[in-house]
Amino acid sequence: MARLRRAAVVAGLAAAAAFLVAPRPSGAAEAFITNQPGNEVAVVALNGAAAPPKLVARIPVPGEPAGIAVSQDGSRAFVTSPEGKALSVIDTATRQVEKRIPVGGGPLGVAVAPSGKPVYVADWYAARLVVVDPDRPDDLRIVHTGASPSGVAVTPDGALVLSADRDDDQVSIIDAAKLERLAVVKVGTRPFGITLSEDGRTAYTANVGSDDVSVIDVATRKVVGTVKVGNRPYAVALAGPLAFVTNQYAGTVSVFDTTTLAPRATISVGEYPEGIAASEDGRAVYVVNWFDNSMSVIDTQTLKVVSTLEVGDGPRAFGLFLRRTP
Repeated sequence: MARLRRAAVVAGLAAAAAFLVAPRPSGAAEAFITNQPGNEVAVVALNGAAAPPKLVARIPVPGEPAGIAVSQDGSRAFVTSPEGKALSVIDTATRQVEKRIPVGGGPLGVAVAPSGKPVYVADWYAARLVVVDPDRPDDLRIVHTGASPSGVAVTPDGALVLSADRDDDQVSIIDAAKLERLAVVKVGTRPFGITLSEDGRTAYTANVGSDDVSVIDVATRKVVGTVKVGNRPYAVALAGPLAFVTNQYAGTVSVFDTTTLAPRATISVGEYPEGIAASEDGRAVYVVNWFDNSMSVIDTQTLKVVSTLEVGDGPRAFGLFLRRTP
């Protein structure tokens, strides 16, 4: 997780001079993007692939924020700060940090149950998930994982939590009610991001060490496929029948068919792409480029980048960073 600190390379971010708050368009979507060395979360109004996105707010979050999970109802965003050893709870409507909850260790990946709580925080250093009730922040619980848990995902029914345990080359499957590990699934080398299909039956891990994606049948707890992608895959997004994978070192996104696992395209984006997510209608995929300080928008029909927006210093957006507004 340790990385060289980057200096800001974009001097022309005029909006950075003030923490801007703008009204949200009705029924629109937003991206909440963690800018790690910038110590903030940038809020971007989204318009799918039809129109360029627009930066509308900046929310100060100390401790070099990296991981993020927006609640299913869109009311809160949960942000991990590895250097601050804390979880920040953001009210997405007011653009304010409600509270900062100390969780210790090295908080990185984060996921939230469909009901809005609890929140599961991957502790990179201690081989565990910290389970947080954001309304009872002093009541922290623990469940053990493999070494260096990174990405976290929760099934749509809230029954299972999956943790990508990078340094053990495995995924832990955890009973959310009992906080007990039910199974361990061996995957590729150094799994980092983990993504579940909409029905929760299939999980995809981006394996940074073996340059591939492992496809897991959650019910049988077995790997049912492996897909070669680009150099150092970081995370996976799903849009309709396609999977989109950010390749950090290649500056690309690999696209493959989730049914046949056949490759479909390789799309050039910004430098060191990391966070990735698909729009609710599946027509756009948003890619956050760490070294370029930008977000790329991919049209899923043409498989081309249709716009790029500067978002701040060192964007990571590791997790589910999209929000559907009321």
